[in-house]
Amino acid sequence: MLKPIKNNNEYEAALERAYDLMQVDLVPESKESDELEVLSILIKEYENEHFPISKPHPIEAIKFRLDQMGISESELSKILGARSRKSEILSGKRKLSLRMIRKLNDKLKIPAEVLIREY
Repeated sequence: MLKPIKNNNEYEAALERAYDLMQVDLVPESKESDELEVLSILIKEYENEHFPISKPHPIEAIKFRLDQMGISESELSKILGARSRKSEILSGKRKLSLRMIRKLNDKLKIPAEVLIREY
């Protein structure tokens, strides 16, 4: 019977069981596939509470997304409005404006909550 994960031993056991279930060719809507789905939710909740991952620095998020999408820094200048502005933003000399945050969110799909963080 599935139950909430309350400590590290239960977490490790849940990970092992999830791994075992993933090694089998599960039939959709079967008891085992439902078990894996519920285990995944329980594991995720435990990890979010006990192993939180902080949001990235806004500038690092921009650089990572540019690299991920294969976009050059010169194309970033077009998004931000001017080449000098792009340089000032990436060097940390200038903060992102609300207009820039909206454009970066729209064009690069970077979550606004990442871009509005203090830095």
